[in-house]
Amino acid sequence: MAKLINLKIFAHFFKSSSAGGILLLLCVALSLTIANTGWAEGFSNFLNTEAGFENETLHLRYPIILWINDGLMAIFFLLVGLEIKREIVEGELSSIRHASLPVLAAIGGVAAPALLYALFNNGTPTSNGWGIPMATDIAFALGILSLLGNRVPTGLKIFLAALAIVDDLMAILVIAVFYSSELHFAYLGYAGAAFAMQILFNRMGVKNLFAYIIPGIIMWYFIHHSGIHATIAGVLTALTLPTNEEDYDSPLEKLEHALARPVNFLIMPIFAIANTNITFTENMLAGLTTNLGLGILIGLFIGKPVGILMMSFISVKTGISSLPEGTTWKHVVGLGFLGGIGFTMSIFIALLSFEEVPLQTTAKFAVLIASILAGVTGYTLLRLAPATVDKNKG
Repeated sequence: MAKLINLKIFAHFFKSSSAGGILLLLCVALSLTIANTGWAEGFSNFLNTEAGFENETLHLRYPIILWINDGLMAIFFLLVGLEIKREIVEGELSSIRHASLPVLAAIGGVAAPALLYALFNNGTPTSNGWGIPMATDIAFALGILSLLGNRVPTGLKIFLAALAIVDDLMAILVIAVFYSSELHFAYLGYAGAAFAMQILFNRMGVKNLFAYIIPGIIMWYFIHHSGIHATIAGVLTALTLPTNEEDYDSPLEKLEHALARPVNFLIMPIFAIANTNITFTENMLAGLTTNLGLGILIGLFIGKPVGILMMSFISVKTGISSLPEGTTWKHVVGLGFLGGIGFTMSIFIALLSFEEVPLQTTAKFAVLIASILAGVTGYTLLRLAPATVDKNKG
């Protein structure tokens, strides 16, 4: 009984406190400060320093920035995937009516920004960047949402997490199809075999976590070499972990509790410091008024919330979906703006879209400004929304 009480307090702290979100935002400020001081070059050299090992059969020597974005963030996506699966099995997403909402909202949140960007850049040298405003940065979006604590219902947090996961998976598919120079199907086959092994263990009722983690690490290695973003290995692994609707902890819940503290207070801050180090230049403001800058700004700040709200409204009014418990349309509008926080994935796609450094710089600055505007607007709207009674809290 004491263990269950402790777990409830632990989960309540990380779901309702703003500690993780505040730390994340402080790390963004620190990263921007480093990038615009004399430490910038040294920090950049550090991030590009190779670490790891390699031999005739294994190549695991990569720049530190890659270990952060592909390695540590795979653990973050593993945690989010665990939360999503638990909610699908026994929580807010346990019915098709509820689960369909974040999927359809994510589709709207991907399509609208891409179309708006295309309107500004069709027929121009920057038309290839249509994927830049598509992505939501789940780490920062959830971090800002955590600042609101108990003012927002648990269902809204789950909605945002599920939406961002679907959003990122679609962004990864876009990268694989439109921005990847070459897919290695042999490695995809090896990754598929590791995933099949995890599914088999689940079917056999295996509860030992290492039976899933070890194939997950192997799957990460092969997905990374396949040309597809390696973080998807974390999500796929989470989907295979056994869980239940009983009071005792399942393997999924044990791993979720174990990962919560290191992800919130170590992985996400490291991720923020490494990926928001944008150096400001004199010509950046002028770049915001170009087709490229406007396409990204309007795509993220307008396209995202409009797409998310429109598809959510249609799916609810047609009876396909229903809003999470305690969530109002004011919450959905605020959440839509949080979806406009692009940051890392958008910057990553920008680097894939353009080889010219000036275009990359303009795109990164536009992503930063749009993400700040979207984050502040989303936070403000949710802060002003009436507090709702949430049965999942307390």
